Amino acid sequence: MNDLLGKLCHFLDRYPANRYLVGYSGGLDSHVLLHLCARFRGKRGGEFMAVHVNHGLHSDAGRWQEHCQSICEDLGIPFESIAVDARSRSGESPEEAARNARYQAFSGLLKAGEALLLAHHQDDQAETVLLQLMRGTGLGGLSGIGRETRLGAGKVLRPLLDVPRRDLFDYAQKNRLTWIDDPSNLETDFDRNYLRHHIFPLLKQRWPACSRMLARAASHCADADRLMAQWGGPMLQDMLDEQGGLDLSVFCEHSRQAQRWLLRMWLKGQGWRAPSAVFVDRILNEVIPARRDGNPQVACDEVEIRRYRHKLYALPRLPVPDPGWCISWNGDDPLNLPDGSLLEANRTMGRGIDPAKWHRARITVRYRQGGERCWLPDRRGHRSLKKLFQERGVPPWLRERIPLILLDEELVAVGDLWLCDAVSASSTAEAVQLSWTSRTTSFNHVMD
Repeated sequence: MNDLLGKLCHFLDRYPANRYLVGYSGGLDSHVLLHLCARFRGKRGGEFMAVHVNHGLHSDAGRWQEHCQSICEDLGIPFESIAVDARSRSGESPEEAARNARYQAFSGLLKAGEALLLAHHQDDQAETVLLQLMRGTGLGGLSGIGRETRLGAGKVLRPLLDVPRRDLFDYAQKNRLTWIDDPSNLETDFDRNYLRHHIFPLLKQRWPACSRMLARAASHCADADRLMAQWGGPMLQDMLDEQGGLDLSVFCEHSRQAQRWLLRMWLKGQGWRAPSAVFVDRILNEVIPARRDGNPQVACDEVEIRRYRHKLYALPRLPVPDPGWCISWNGDDPLNLPDGSLLEANRTMGRGIDPAKWHRARITVRYRQGGERCWLPDRRGHRSLKKLFQERGVPPWLRERIPLILLDEELVAVGDLWLCDAVSASSTAEAVQLSWTSRTTSFNHVMD
């Protein structure tokens, strides 16, 4: 207990930052961390700011915020509070929703060169490892809570990760700290609280050092996970194209065990959450070996995996577009499409649509219905969109989402991919040029 300030000094010397934000909920753990930071600043200097996230989930949330602000005033540490919407959405647990909202708020505050200090301790680490074990996770999950992780433009640091909670409690009592006891921490419907109040007391009766041992196991798993990344990282990079597509011709040369690891790392590198073992096996069993002319896919939560021309793509899940959708457009204002993409018309010099024809006609926008044809400049005869899509390598899932632009019911443009000859302006004259931007760059990049 007496060495906590020394631990913090040593830690911050190892992880310097332009400014430290301190996540301060008002509970015992974060109050101890904040108090230590105030003592560090008095001894060494440095810039600190306390950040309180108000989830708004409890009737006393306003009072808790006032308490935190008062404590910061007493310690002479700048205080900022952020209100968030922590209500759970489909597929989210209440704990996950609150955590996601909290980290999103922190991410918005962090600037390059700054660090967020959080008060996770050894008992938190042990609980996390046991929870992950119950979920059947791999090395990454069993590594538990990271001591240093990236967040937004900055990073997250956890200086108390090897400190037992009992030491924090003793420090708080000795320094007569006052903290908030959130009643939700007693609700054993939550998995972590169930472990904390029912399972760990029994474990500690039998194995008093179980928290320390579980934390040590997490450290061993983290070492092994880093070694795997050092081994497999360069191998994975050799399989990726510039858009993040996974080349199956190289991927399939590796063993089944290696393939599972590579899929997890690929999805993580694309910004998606770690997939379950069942989802990974569905990719291996249903998507990769599907017939060559198929359009295989599997989906889970917010991501769907597609295969096209012997490559895998990880894309956000989007609703299937309505082929009957059609809308009139004034041709001037940006047009938001049902899937969240944006269609714009800009004046430019060079190839594009003749402005006189553009503004004289009735402009409509719709999706592909089948059988459409287009006469392209410098090419003889009409071409079906199906043939053009195949030549250009446009994946099937994109073809149904690319907007078709019609003037007086005549097809004149296919998104910003092709322009029909009938409305082309001279390459030296002013023209209207179309731009279609998808909600996710993954869509557009696949076609680059």
